[in-house]
Formats: sequence, structure tokens, C-alpha cells
Amino acid sequence: MIEGWHGWFGTINGVVLLTVAALPVAALAVWVLARRRGGAGPARRRSLTEVGIVYGTVPWVWMIMLPGERAGAVPGPVSLVPLRDLLTVLAGGPLTVTVQIVGNLLVFAALGFFGPLRFAALASVPRILALAAGCSVLVEVAQNVLRLDRVSSVDDVLLNTAGAGLAALASRRWWREPAEVPPDRPRPVAAPGR
Repeated sequence: MIEGWHGWFGTINGVVLLTVAALPVAALAVWVLARRRGGAGPARRRSLTEVGIVYGTVPWVWMIMLPGERAGAVPGPVSLVPLRDLLTVLAGGPLTVTVQIVGNLLVFAALGFFGPLRFAALASVPRILALAAGCSVLVEVAQNVLRLDRVSSVDDVLLNTAGAGLAALASRRWWREPAEVPPDRPRPVAAPGR
């Protein structure tokens, strides 16, 4: 059972329970934002994507920024060799693989899924990958600088980025297409010889 403030805000179980408990609040936030914006389709889409990015990303970042047992006393290890930590995780049991790999894939998945739906400038898989990689590097550096006794690993960056990219691909069919010329307007004709 979770006891005290630390149990709610300073443990993974507490963050998970708070996230589940906040789901109705997130749904209410979507509804309120959409109503304030006029309630039509674009307002609902905009509100859903904004709340989805925050609700789907903040808890994961919160969990990976939780301090370890020796936080403040020692900086966590840094692993800059690609796939070294991933191979170590794969050698662990199925629960370790699931928690580590699936968890890292989900950290920026909401950003990858909803980002291109909300911001036309992000409607590109390479842009989502660059944004997710940048955010992930920032989190990994912060873990080390803040001496959280967490492993700062290039494998985490790779998995976080891959998760955002896969989520972006999953939402790609809903990205806004470039505005087409209305049928009553003539289409521009290319000059001869070009």
C-alpha cells in the first residue's frame, strides 16, 4: 500500500496510480478546452492532441527522473556504447525485458503519435525522430547532472526515439494533407519547356 507523499509522488507505483486516477481529469480537460475553442471538429482535435501529448508523456518522464537509492551521493553510470545495455537487458528475465524495452519505447510515444496531428511542422517522421532524440538526450543528461543515481544510456535514447517514430507511423494516416486547390479554381499550368 502507498503511504505518505513520497509513496504517491516518489515511486513508480505511485506515479502509475496517479496517472490512472488522472484519466478522468484529462478527459475533462479535453472537453473544456474544446468547448472554449468552439467545440467543432478542429477544436476537439486540437484539444485532444494537446492533452494527449502532456498526459502521455509527463508520467513517463516523471518515472525516469525518480531518484535512485544513492541519489545526490554519486552520479549514475554513463553508457555511451550503443546496444551494450540493451544486450544486458535481453539477458535478463522476460519481466526485465518487458519493463525496460517497452517502457523506453513508450516514453515519447505520445509525442510521436499526437505531435504531427497537432503541429503541421512535425508531420514528418525524421522531424519526430529528431525531436524525440533531442528530448531523450536532454532527459539522460539531466539524470546525470542532477545525480539521480540513474543509468544515462545511449540505448535509452535509441529506444525512446524508436518509440516516438513507431507511434508517428501509427498516426500518419491522420496527419493533415496539404491543402488542395478547390475544384472551382483552375490549377496552375507549368510553362512550356519546363
